[in-house]
Amino acid sequence: MPATAPSSASPPVVTITPAADATGIDPDSQVQVSVANGKLDSVTATLVGGAAVQGQMDATATSWTSAGALGTNKTYNVSVVAENADGAKSTTTSKFTTAKPSAVFRGTYTPDAGAVVGVAQPISVTFSKPITDKAAVERGLSVEAAPAAQGSWYWYGNQRVDYRPQNFWKPGTKVTLHMRLDGVKSGNAYGDQNRDVTFSISPHAIVATADVAAKTMTVTQDGVPLKTLLISAGKPGFDTWNGTMVVQRKVDDITMDSKTVGIFGTDGYVVPDVRYAVQLTDSGTYVHAAPWNAGKFGKVNGSHGCIGLSLSDAEWFYKTVGLGDPVIVKNSNEKVVRSDNGFADWNIGWSAWTAGSALH
Repeated sequence: MPATAPSSASPPVVTITPAADATGIDPDSQVQVSVANGKLDSVTATLVGGAAVQGQMDATATSWTSAGALGTNKTYNVSVVAENADGAKSTTTSKFTTAKPSAVFRGTYTPDAGAVVGVAQPISVTFSKPITDKAAVERGLSVEAAPAAQGSWYWYGNQRVDYRPQNFWKPGTKVTLHMRLDGVKSGNAYGDQNRDVTFSISPHAIVATADVAAKTMTVTQDGVPLKTLLISAGKPGFDTWNGTMVVQRKVDDITMDSKTVGIFGTDGYVVPDVRYAVQLTDSGTYVHAAPWNAGKFGKVNGSHGCIGLSLSDAEWFYKTVGLGDPVIVKNSNEKVVRSDNGFADWNIGWSAWTAGSALH
């Protein structure tokens, strides 16, 4: 057989960035590959001890760029096969390591993986350091829901960002928070987290609506009334917040000390063994049993801002509602609760909510 004729075309010249054996590479950078005198046949970038890196080839097959930040303290192998005009192929490899930064930030998220929460539960991420590049961090956060739900992020200052849909979640929705923050740079700090957090929305929509003027609270399931409870809400000067609040904690036996919510002097109190306490705000709004107010339920608002119930009604309410269920208060003389006081995100209108995204 005749010998194969050698290629007369110039060999392809491949450039891989970062270069071979490089160390201390910026964790927020990407792998970039280019070729002269030919085209790229394949690019394989693999995290040592991990998975292959996704990337995108351009239309001319002369450049390739990896997707997302490389991450902190990671080592990668890159292998590139290129061919020249005659189809002759050659392989170029590179191995490099990213830096281990001295300053990192992490996000603490709610809800937890595997949780089952009510239809009003937002996703909330609180960061360990102030975020200076909110857009970069927000690009590293995404939410997947089934069934799909339109949603958006909203920044409270520079250390907390919440996500919610335009309307309450549909019962039974499966929600996954994708955090791709490893290597994302904000100021002089880098994220070092990649997480996938899946939780579920309760199969039934439990909604409580308290009418402070009528001194009643009606609880519905999927829009059907379950029970109307007689309440005693905040007295004048200590009126209960208006607006939508979200159940964030349940404690069957708690000591309530007015000093923790800034109430002192003759209005101060310390009440031990408060039963069936359902917390609605960080500032200390609860729905709870208040047997000392017997005779006031449905007649007089006599609390320091909480919603008081009889012992039996409080037990029923405690056992009926779950974390993430909404409690809507109306007809109080108090203003609407701040949206960052607990998970009261629903008190911001949708256009204002979407404007709170760094990517708006």
